[in-house]
Amino acid sequence: MSAGDAPDTNDHNNVVNGLYLFEIEMRDGKRGQARGVVVLSDGRIMGGDSFFYYTGHYTFRNGKWRGEMTVNQHTEAVGKTLAFGGREVTCGFSGDYSAGGAEVDGMALVGKTSVTFTAKLTLKDPI
Repeated sequence: MSAGDAPDTNDHNNVVNGLYLFEIEMRDGKRGQARGVVVLSDGRIMGGDSFFYYTGHYTFRNGKWRGEMTVNQHTEAVGKTLAFGGREVTCGFSGDYSAGGAEVDGMALVGKTSVTFTAKLTLKDPI
């Protein structure tokens, strides 16, 4: 099955198009966390949090998915040090999904530093 196939919220083998809440936990050299929203729709990723917006794409098959997204800062964080602050960062990820959400492990290259992360997505509103 490809990302362009019509979603079926009863089929646990599909990434359900919709609005998801996400929680990201960064590990290794850059510690941090973020919460926000993301829309998954026919292989596209669009979303953001208080300081960053995310765009990208994904593919899926048999309960596994993977993709790539680009992270850009949209708001200055006065008095805060952000792991991705001021940089356009590309992240790759892979993980498991089900009809109600997904979990991923990923890696971002921030300058010359690799930052690993985990994320949990929870479906809030299917489209």
